[in-house]
Amino acid sequence: MKTWLKNEWHFLTSNYTEDKDLIFELWTEIEHQYSSKGRHYHNLSHIYHMLKQAESIKHSILDYDNFRYAIWYHDIIYKPTSKSNETKSAELAKKRLKQFKIDKNRLKTIENLIISTQKHEVIIGSNKDNAYLLDIDLSILGSNWKVYENYISLIRQEYAIYPDFLYNKGRKKAMLKFLNRKHIFFSDDYFHNYEVQARENIKKELENY
Repeated sequence: MKTWLKNEWHFLTSNYTEDKDLIFELWTEIEHQYSSKGRHYHNLSHIYHMLKQAESIKHSILDYDNFRYAIWYHDIIYKPTSKSNETKSAELAKKRLKQFKIDKNRLKTIENLIISTQKHEVIIGSNKDNAYLLDIDLSILGSNWKVYENYISLIRQEYAIYPDFLYNKGRKKAMLKFLNRKHIFFSDDYFHNYEVQARENIKKELENY
């Protein structure tokens, strides 16, 4: 998996710079951040699964490179105790990607795509890229129960600093927000394939709180 990710990063970034040292330097930072202690779910495996899904819907994405850059950087800053992970991740993405041959408008789009994952709401409605990014990020919610149950366990480990009575209260509140939405998934195909299962999984999880 890690070799595949490293190659994917190289293939993507090589179109925007000839500086191989820079490409390697940024890959090393990405690998370090997503492999840091405490990352049980928001790690390289999460990025791998998102990129694989992106590959499968490539034909539906308007700016596939921007989309992938947003995936790479959307969780690069991740602290369970912080409420500004997404904005900090977006800021770091902008700072790092400025070194590539990417114009300001595209950099702003990447930044906004990442920020949209904070509340999981579409903020770029001119095309479907934002909707698909959010749907891919949350696709685990619509997986089979065994996979979903493992996901719950991994998230709990990331929030190990909190005792059960605090964690359960916060988790319940977060999942009820998704359950109370008209749609959890924004794109037609993800809604069709994942919505019902996601709602069943969340309801089953909530029975434990």
